[in-house]
Amino acid sequence: MELHLKDKVAVVTGASKGIGLAVVEAMAREGVHVVAGSRASTPELDALAADYDVAVVPVDLATPDGAETLVRHAAERHHRIDILVNNVGAAEPRNGFLEIGDADWQRIFDLTFFSAVRASRAALPHLVGAEGAAIVNIGSINARLPFPMVVDYSAAKAALHNFGKSLSEEFGPKGVRVNTISPGPVRTPFWTAPGAFADATAAAAGTTAQEALDVVVPQSMGITSGRITEPQEVADLALFLASPVAGNITGAEVVIDGGQIKTL
Repeated sequence: MELHLKDKVAVVTGASKGIGLAVVEAMAREGVHVVAGSRASTPELDALAADYDVAVVPVDLATPDGAETLVRHAAERHHRIDILVNNVGAAEPRNGFLEIGDADWQRIFDLTFFSAVRASRAALPHLVGAEGAAIVNIGSINARLPFPMVVDYSAAKAALHNFGKSLSEEFGPKGVRVNTISPGPVRTPFWTAPGAFADATAAAAGTTAQEALDVVVPQSMGITSGRITEPQEVADLALFLASPVAGNITGAEVVIDGGQIKTL
C-alpha cells in the first residue's frame, strides 16, 4: 500500500528506543524527514541518522522547554511540520497507591501527559495549514484497564486519550487529524529493561523474564493471540494513521492488544 508519506516532516518524541525508535525507522524508510527527540541518543537511533534524513535532538521532554526546543528545531530545519507523534512516556512498577508521593505522580505526568500537551501546543501552529497534517498519540490500554501496579501511569494515559479526543474536535475543522493508538504489552524496554515489568512478573511467578514475556504475561492477561505486541506493529499502525490513506479517521482510538480487552 502506498502511504504517500514521502518528503513529509515528522516530529517523534521518545525516539531513542522501543516504540519511538520503531516509528522513526518506519517513517524514515517511507521517505519521511524525521526529527527525533530524546533525552539521549542510542546506537540504534544514531545508525538511523547515518542512513536516513533523521535529525536527533537531545531534549528533556519532561521539562517545559523540552518540547518547544524540539519543535523549533524541526521548524527551523525543514520550514514546516506535517506529523507529530507523541510517544514519550514512563512507568514504574508500584507496590500500591499509598507508596506513591506527589513527586512520583508529577514525574509520570510530566513525561507521559504534559510532554504531549507541550509538544502539541508547540507544533499545532505549524500543523494548521499543512496538507494532511496529523497527530498520533501513543496511549495504552491501561487508560481503560486501570492496573494498581501502574495507577499513576494509567491515569496519565487516560488523560492523554481524553486530550487527543478534545484536540480532534477543535483542530479537525482546521485540517489536523488527531488519533490515539492504545497498545497492550509491547516488547520494549518498558518491559524488558532490568528491573522493569518483565522482571517483576518473573519474580512473582518464579520464572525467567523471557518466560514471563512469552508465556506468563499472555496467559495471565488473557491475550487472545497468545503473544505480546512487537514495536514494529505499533509503528506500522502509526504510519497508517499519520498518512493520507487514513484521511477521514480522526478522534479515534485504535487498540492493538492481541485481544486483551474483551468488552465492546
